Amino acid sequence: MDDVRGHIRAVRGSMVTVVFDGRIHQNEIAYVFCGKEKLKAEVLRIDQNLAILQVFEETSGLRVGDEIVFTGKLLSVDVGPGLLGQVYDGLQNPLEKLAEKAGNFLIRGLSYDALDKNRLWNFLPLTNAGKKVKAGSFLGEVGEGAISHKIMVPFHFRGYLEVKYITDSGAYTIHDTIAELMDREGTTHKVSMCFTWPVRVPVTCYEERLLPEEPLLTGTRIIDTFFPVARGGTYCIPGPFGAGKTVLQQITSRYAKVDIVIIVACGERSGEVVETMREFPKLTDPTSGRTLMERTIIISNTSSMPVAARDSSVYTGITLAEYYRQMGLDVLLLADSTSRWAQAMREMSGLLEEIPGEEAFPAYLESRIARFYERAGLIRLQDGSAGSITIGGTVSPAGGNFDEPVTQSSLKVVGAFHGLSRERAGARRFPSIHPLESWSKYRSVLPEELVKHARKLLRKGNEVFQMMSVLGEEGITIKDYLDYLRSELIDAVYLQQNSFDETDAFCPRQRQEYVFSFLIETLNRIPEFSEKEKARSFFARLQQLFIDWNYSPWGSEAFAGTEDLIRRMIDEVAGKSHE
Repeated sequence: MDDVRGHIRAVRGSMVTVVFDGRIHQNEIAYVFCGKEKLKAEVLRIDQNLAILQVFEETSGLRVGDEIVFTGKLLSVDVGPGLLGQVYDGLQNPLEKLAEKAGNFLIRGLSYDALDKNRLWNFLPLTNAGKKVKAGSFLGEVGEGAISHKIMVPFHFRGYLEVKYITDSGAYTIHDTIAELMDREGTTHKVSMCFTWPVRVPVTCYEERLLPEEPLLTGTRIIDTFFPVARGGTYCIPGPFGAGKTVLQQITSRYAKVDIVIIVACGERSGEVVETMREFPKLTDPTSGRTLMERTIIISNTSSMPVAARDSSVYTGITLAEYYRQMGLDVLLLADSTSRWAQAMREMSGLLEEIPGEEAFPAYLESRIARFYERAGLIRLQDGSAGSITIGGTVSPAGGNFDEPVTQSSLKVVGAFHGLSRERAGARRFPSIHPLESWSKYRSVLPEELVKHARKLLRKGNEVFQMMSVLGEEGITIKDYLDYLRSELIDAVYLQQNSFDETDAFCPRQRQEYVFSFLIETLNRIPEFSEKEKARSFFARLQQLFIDWNYSPWGSEAFAGTEDLIRRMIDEVAGKSHE
């Protein structure tokens, strides 16, 4: 079939109005020719023989009459072995390869294959000729870093197919034919180790969606205990600038119990993304002992890159996550930040002259954010195994105002809310998740009764702190002052965590259970004091012992010794002798 062609009638920012002759469809990819440059674009609106296209590059130099060629294909990503460890832009161009061709400054219109077509992979078949398969069925596997990368029947096939041929074990490139499948009409299809999938279409080649109930351990105490995230669940991290969103996401990506991490740096400052690129290859994955980058994919569309590609970067990231979930793996997708994505939507909506909604965001902002988070989830595959995508999205509300549209749209669909506090960040209380404003619908790793008791103490301590802010320390009773000190102890020794300390940075579930139970038991045993000065001195010494305890490796002599010191201290103040 001949390509449909057209020419530019008008240029407005990153949007071009095109006159065409033929049949095209929504979200189809087209190329705009500007001299020797070939700029990628996507069809956003069609009205008879006029179409409005969003160009993913700078549009300076485009002129009325420039040629457009429509491809008939949707915006898609290439999936197959070789994705892990890559840093892509929003259109799945590997930035490292682009830099080799163009230097440190990207050239407009330059593109590169997403997967290495020359690399050989050791293929091991997992099925036989004559077997019935369908989209998503495993045909074989190759080793990709520490994971077993399943080679699947491409997702676009419908119904059952018969395996007519499956190749033997051996080394093949991603484009070599590894199987031949015959459909119900008797047509034979050659299958290789890679294929493409449109980014705006969710992958649904699974048996059923399951309710996310199992906690996803992150090793961060305030999250796992108070505001847990479920495997296959969703959460958002709103917070003002400088509150620690990016750092918290990096810690989570390192220690969360998942197989694959996908970071979508959407509209972030270039410096932050460069820091991530430099740091991740040096960091050791605590699970596999290999470099963290081996199980990570970074989708980078920084604030200095074209705004139009921000939208595609989010969909590219979630599509790659769905691909790995189909292998029965647990994937963590971190989107930083959804606010910049929303700003890109607002800019495109303005260029399309759509009726604006609240704060000039498009009226469909809420549904777009909901559809994005809905692609998370825990699924059961054809072989009975389960895979999951957990999505964590940051939000950057201006001035820390959580009532703005992006935060409110996110809160309607996520399962956990980790609100960051500028005051806590300013006081160096990290992670700066606000313990009274945050919430989670998921089950904690610890008994709910203990968590409720701790929350009650934190709320009481906050009330006393508010009173002290007005009346001063002298204006409150010794009983209220003790409640305040108890809440401060929970905050200092349990909610706060030192991510730069190797031991304290990750707190295993067993340790959280033990330490939290011991902390609550200790708080319950502390007697009443008659003087505030004595109480303050006692809690200061107790707090330091607990912090030292956090830095002691689990099960070590130092751990046991510090625990014994705490017990002796409590026995002494409680008027008991230590045996």
